[in-house]
Amino acid sequence: MRIYNTLTRKKEELKTITEGEVKIYACGPTVYNYIHIGNARPLCVFDTLRRYLEYRGYKVNFVQNFTDIDDKIIKKAIEENSDYKTVSEKYIEEFWKDVNGMNFRRATVHPKATENIDEIISIIGTLVEKGYAYPVENGDVYFSPKKFKQYGKLSHQPLEDLEAGARINVGELKKEPMDFALWKGAKPGEPYWDSPWGKGRPGWHIECSAMVRRYLGETIDIHCGGQDLIFPHHENEIAQSECCNGVPFANYWMHNGYINVDNVKMSKSLGNFFTVRDVAEKYGYEPIRYLMISSQYRSPINYSTDIIEQCRASLQRLYTCRDGLDFALKNASDALPENAEKIKKQLNSRREQFIEAMDDDLNTADGISAVFELVKDINISVMNSGSKELIEYAANIFDELTGVLGLVYNRDKGDLDGEIEKLIEARQQARKEKNWAQADKIRDELKAQGIVLEDTPQGVKWHRE
Repeated sequence: MRIYNTLTRKKEELKTITEGEVKIYACGPTVYNYIHIGNARPLCVFDTLRRYLEYRGYKVNFVQNFTDIDDKIIKKAIEENSDYKTVSEKYIEEFWKDVNGMNFRRATVHPKATENIDEIISIIGTLVEKGYAYPVENGDVYFSPKKFKQYGKLSHQPLEDLEAGARINVGELKKEPMDFALWKGAKPGEPYWDSPWGKGRPGWHIECSAMVRRYLGETIDIHCGGQDLIFPHHENEIAQSECCNGVPFANYWMHNGYINVDNVKMSKSLGNFFTVRDVAEKYGYEPIRYLMISSQYRSPINYSTDIIEQCRASLQRLYTCRDGLDFALKNASDALPENAEKIKKQLNSRREQFIEAMDDDLNTADGISAVFELVKDINISVMNSGSKELIEYAANIFDELTGVLGLVYNRDKGDLDGEIEKLIEARQQARKEKNWAQADKIRDELKAQGIVLEDTPQGVKWHRE
């Protein structure tokens, strides 16, 4: 597999530290509100990366953090007349509701910043001891980027250019505008932890360095996140980690592109800001996941009502195909058509097409195209073959590929589906008895539940709108 490495600005063959294993760290949310559709993209993209690497036989150790102490969380707690812990726990719970809806698989571990204070203090202590960081009289501890000669290597900008927009805010005691806080001295009424520099709390950047080292080691294979994190967050992570540990921090850096809303960059100030919950309540969660992986992850994507409707329609094509295979299997026989091996070969070629796309820097857009080519092959060659073996063969490949993408996951054949089947049988009986009014009534009842019936020569098919 080749990955575009932000650090080198080129695609590179994935060579892991330990053969057959991949260590991945993905920056998680700051939990002070519901996640928005911008947050959804890295969640869906890097969940798909993890799924694909496991599909290719890797053992994946995937860590994604929660920032559960931060200025925004403290501000939210004040607004809600609450405390930071209540706020963070509330929005972690809401996070799980949304990501479960998008079929996000839980990481190997989801550590919290507040669970790693000792590791954070240990790293800061080493940086102070080595001369890369310095404490000031109010209890703050700052890192000095000028002491790290490679600062700017991820964002590909020299320190002089990065300094141009930096400044020292009122109340800050740092020496240089580019210096950033590793530890923040406690202010009245704020939560705090004891440290060698006084009571305080961690800065934003240091928590990720601490959690990477604790849960994955000093050097990891892949670090990923949104494009907006390249500078300063990931740049600062590299600086503090490599100065502390004396070894490279991450071998590959993957960053997903931005999301626009109606072709304008999403922004609260512009009023074009949508939470995942808002969109899901109207369109469901699965179209959101589909949208987030429908383009190659480094490309910007556009959100609009028309586009999310197109995603719903595309998903419906996938569900129709998969439900059609189940339906065809009911009347299938053990007989094989003469061209069975040719059909299998064609179906296998779609798997190869899918793998080739995904091996090329996780090109999910072309991966999805391969799945729709598979759907086309199934409709032409498999559906009417009447062959149990071929239908099951096609279904297995379909499930395999859509499973890697995390799609077509709302197919549970539970009690609800059993009730639908009973209503369809009752309608069929009414038709046999020429009780057209009853048959139409049942059809209308099902339609009200979002169930659409299709009468075919092989029987009645149904799908959800």
